[in-house]
Amino acid sequence: MSIIALRDKVAIVTGSAVGIGREIALAYGREGAKVVVNFSKSVEEADETARLVTATGAEAIVVQADVTVAEQAQRLIDTAVARFGRLDVLVNNAGATRFVDFSDLDGLTEEVWDSLFAVNVKGAFWCARAAAKVMQAQPEGGAIINIVSQAGLRPAGSSIAYCVAKAGEVHLTLCLAKALGPAIRVNAIAPGFIAETRWNVGRPNLAAAQAAAANAALLKRVGYPADIAEAAVFLGGAGAYVTGHVLVVDGGRIWA
Repeated sequence: MSIIALRDKVAIVTGSAVGIGREIALAYGREGAKVVVNFSKSVEEADETARLVTATGAEAIVVQADVTVAEQAQRLIDTAVARFGRLDVLVNNAGATRFVDFSDLDGLTEEVWDSLFAVNVKGAFWCARAAAKVMQAQPEGGAIINIVSQAGLRPAGSSIAYCVAKAGEVHLTLCLAKALGPAIRVNAIAPGFIAETRWNVGRPNLAAAQAAAANAALLKRVGYPADIAEAAVFLGGAGAYVTGHVLVVDGGRIWA
């Protein structure tokens, strides 16, 4: 399979109204891709992302879809193909978390478990399943990238439920890589502490958490959305011989 260059390719980035998703959408636009900006509720922010992408000289459309609903995930893929005629890269960035202390087992209600698995695992699968049908019919195949988390690789993060959901998404990545190769490459990016994201707004003890994360990383800093976007450009474009891989982007914190 040939290298999937991003210029003139079509990419969907779920949950790209703000934060990491927006930065990935912008990075793809700068690389010359046609970008589908997806949102569930943040319409104004999604429109702004699309404006920023078009300012790079790339084409962009905005599609509302709740990826936790299989029919809406299918509609997202169908809308992208109807507009651009193909689909080359799917970035499953849409995610959710809850801040529940690890010792607070009673705080992990059924609603918390269901909501986190719905977005982080089922949503990624619904989108991947719909995208795969399109990519498999293309001579060039395609690439799927799941934005997971360092929390899916070690027991640390916003809650036990989030860790387990992201661990599920990590294994989903490996299973899809096996199921969809060789036509489709499936990889994951596992960020560490990423500043300037919506999730950190109102986070308990944010300053202390950020300082601790920076101190724990081998590179002695926290990450930013642009760090994840750079990895997504590589896996979506140049990484033609990479599949079934979880790329940890955390400044070396996981190994410290």
